[in-house]
Formats: sequence, structure tokens, C-alpha cells
Amino acid sequence: MHFLQVENGPIKTIRELRHSLSMSDRGNELIRSRYEKLQRLRDQGVDPYPARFDRTHPNKQAVELFEKTESHLGNGARTEQVSIAGRIGAMRGMGKASFLDLRDSTGRIQVHLRSDILGTKYDLKENLDLGDFLGATGTLFRTRRGEVTLEATDITVLAKAVSTPPEKWHGLRDVEIRYRQRYLDLIANPDVHTIFRNRSRIVSAIRRFMDNRGFIEVETPVMVPIAAGAMAQPFVTTHNALNRTLYLRIATELYLKRLIVGGMDQVYEIGRIFRNEGIDMNHNPEFTMMESYEAYADYNDVMTMVEELVSSIAMDVLGTTTVLFHDNEICLDPPWQRLSLVEELERAGIVIEQLNTNEELVAVANKLGVEVQRTESRASIIDKLVGTLVEPQLIQPTFLTDYPVEMTPLAKSKPGNPAYVERFEGFIGGMEFANAYTELNDPIIQRQRFEAQEALRKSHSGEDFDRMDDDFLTSVEYGMPPTGGLGIGIDRLVMVLTGQRTIRDVVLFPQMRTR
Repeated sequence: MHFLQVENGPIKTIRELRHSLSMSDRGNELIRSRYEKLQRLRDQGVDPYPARFDRTHPNKQAVELFEKTESHLGNGARTEQVSIAGRIGAMRGMGKASFLDLRDSTGRIQVHLRSDILGTKYDLKENLDLGDFLGATGTLFRTRRGEVTLEATDITVLAKAVSTPPEKWHGLRDVEIRYRQRYLDLIANPDVHTIFRNRSRIVSAIRRFMDNRGFIEVETPVMVPIAAGAMAQPFVTTHNALNRTLYLRIATELYLKRLIVGGMDQVYEIGRIFRNEGIDMNHNPEFTMMESYEAYADYNDVMTMVEELVSSIAMDVLGTTTVLFHDNEICLDPPWQRLSLVEELERAGIVIEQLNTNEELVAVANKLGVEVQRTESRASIIDKLVGTLVEPQLIQPTFLTDYPVEMTPLAKSKPGNPAYVERFEGFIGGMEFANAYTELNDPIIQRQRFEAQEALRKSHSGEDFDRMDDDFLTSVEYGMPPTGGLGIGIDRLVMVLTGQRTIRDVVLFPQMRTR
């Protein structure tokens, strides 16, 4: 009987391990068969989980090597000996010769196994299953059917899979399984690899763009003493050593603007933001944000930068500035249209300057089918009106500009019209992905706005914690230059550039409701 040593635990036999499976698994003949094959490998002296394998080429590079060799030597060419590795995706053939497919993160290669070449190693295939990891050494050639294939001279079991992979012909369709067990999604659906590979390339392209414009990347605290910078609900935790309540950050804004005060004229941060709020197609409680601040710039400068950033990233990653999103063909080329928030509300039948009380605003909203409550703040009601009546119409790239001051206490007022601020939001496909201001840098007005917002919040929300960041207000008193600030939701931008309908499709491990 072969024994399996569990790290920092008791010694178990394979039989004992099988007995510990759930009733459903114990009744699964396929899984029982896999455990039996695992036992046979061990009985034959084969380590089914070796520590390493000397792979010489990822699959894609191996194919490229063969094609280069073939271009020099012509038909019938073979490469020098190479070693590849991957998960078994298909197995074909019987008797003294067979084929299998090995897939790694770069692609698939067919492997030819022959008993007269492999000798006793050929018998290993009897204990192999779909989903196992295998290493193979040999030369590459092209079959009569035109497929680049490795003629194996040696094979090595790298990991025996004791659970059956998803059915390969139809992929993994159950979205609950796809999101909860992303590893199965990646095994079954090769296209998912492309999405997340492109996500990585998009983030890298953002960094290159910002770095090339003279910005420096910084890091600010994730656990903060004050849930400030936005009106979102925070996640609350306790720091035991400090004996104090901390919050997972809901924004990076106030820390980044402290750096502007300190003389760092161009800064940005790409990091996780946490908001203890709803989950839907466009919202996840933790998401990735890029925030940037540039001294001596205003929101017009930032609009130009956003146009250039998004269009250049699309060309860099996708090779085109035209994308398909929510069945709409989107052209990302600058210039993008610029629309006034007030004027767009007027087109929808709401003249907010004539609605001076919440009661009037609520009455008009309800008449237009927008459900709001009398207890909500004016800012919240206007936000819902815009979200319902205006935003869904903004399909092509659009900047919605000039917001009422009560919606944006951190933005600078428009010259000659203090009821509105220099703010824009960027929309693509009816979805907001960017938010930017000409930053308020008057310390007296900033404090007044914060105090007014805090009074309003406490009267409407019932929150038992403060959002007033006195240290930030103190920093502005030392002088903050004119500044343009920007926040871009990375997840939503990736949705647009990869054509995905839900944020869960671009986040590797989205938060899920309890089943």
C-alpha cells in the first residue's frame, strides 16, 4: 500500500483519501477511476507530482521555432530537440501509437506518442486522463494533414488531475461556476485567457501613457482613518495594535492631492478601491481605479488627455480605435462630443434651476418614472435623474460637463456661475467610466463645502462616523496650485475595450452572493 504524506498532517493512504470524498464524489466512477490511476502510477514508482520540469519553450514559441526551421529547410523539416509542457486537452488513438493535445497559456500543440520510440514510457498513457499535466520532449515536424506536432522521445507526468475537467466541446456555460471557480472557466474557455491577457496589456499601456507624459506612479494607504473622498459606504475594520477603527479606502483622491500640495506636480495611482454597496453588471464591491492629478491643468486639459489615453490604448492593444460594445460600434477617435448636464436634463423635461425644493424635484422625477424619495438629498435625486434619463443615451464617447455644485464639493466653481462646477464624466456605451474635476483649491470654500456636506449627510444618512478629513483641509491651507484631477474605472474601460457585457467578465475573482 502506498502512503501519501500530507504536509503538517497525518499520513493517509490513497484509499483513506478517497473515502474522505463527498458522497457525490464517491459515487462518481470517473473520479474513482482517476484515483485508481493515481495509485497505479505510484505503485509503478512514478511521482505524479514532481517539483519541476525543464521546459525549453512555451507552446507558441515552439511552433514559431518550427516555422522558422521549416522556412530554411523546406518540407520535411524537423527542429532540434525541445521540451514542452501543458494540460492534456484531447487524446486520440489506440494500440502502439496515439496523439494527444497539450495546452499551456500560449496555445496548443499536438504530441505524437509511439511505443517503439518511448518504450516502457508509452505505457504511462494508460494512466493519463484529460486535464492531467504532462511534459514531453522530442522534435517538431508537420504531419501530412499540416499540423505542427511533437514526436515525443520522452514524456513525464507533471500533475495527475483527480477531478474531471469541464466538457470541452461546449465550454463552461454556467456563469455561477465560471465566476465562482474561475480556474474551471480558464480550463474550458480559451477565449477567457485572451480577455485577461488584454486586461494586463491595457493596464501596462495606461502606465506607459502616463509615464510618457511625465506623471510618476505613487502608492497611498489602503486602510485609512477617515472614509473620505466620495460618498460611498466603506468597509470597516479594526487595527488591534493601534486600537482604532480603520476603513478600506473608497477613493485615493485626498491623499494624491496632498502630494500636489507637497510639490509633486504630476502623480497617478492604479489601485484597488472598496465600496460596501450593491453588485450588478457594472459594479463590484472592490474594483480597480486609476486616479491622476496634474498641477496647472483644468478639466478641459483632462478631457483632452482622456481622449488621447483611451484611443491610444485601443490602438496599442487592439490595433484599432473601433470596438463593439453592447452591440454598438464605438469609434474612440478624438474629438469626443461634449454635452452640458443641465442642457441634457432640459431635453428630458427637467429644468433644475426652476426646481428649488426637494419636493418639486421629487414630483417631477416621479412624473417621469424615476423613483426617488423625499428624504434623499438634492444631489442624490439629480444623480438618479441623470443616470436614468441621460446616461443611457450616451453611446458614442461623450463628456457630460458642468455639474451642480451640491453634487461635487471637491470641484472648482465655474467662473461667473458658482451654482455649477467644472466637472465632467466620461461615457461610452451608456456607461460612465471616467470622472474628473478642476480641483477646488480655495481652503476656505473647501472647508465650507465639506461642513455643509457633512451636515446634510448626517441629516439624511444616519451614519455614525465622520467623513471630514481635517488633515486634508489643513494641507490645502498651505497652498495647492490649480489642478486637474481624473478617475478612470479600469474594469469598465476593460469591458469597453474587450466587448464584455458585465464587470464579472473582466474581474478574475468577482464577489458573489452566498448560494
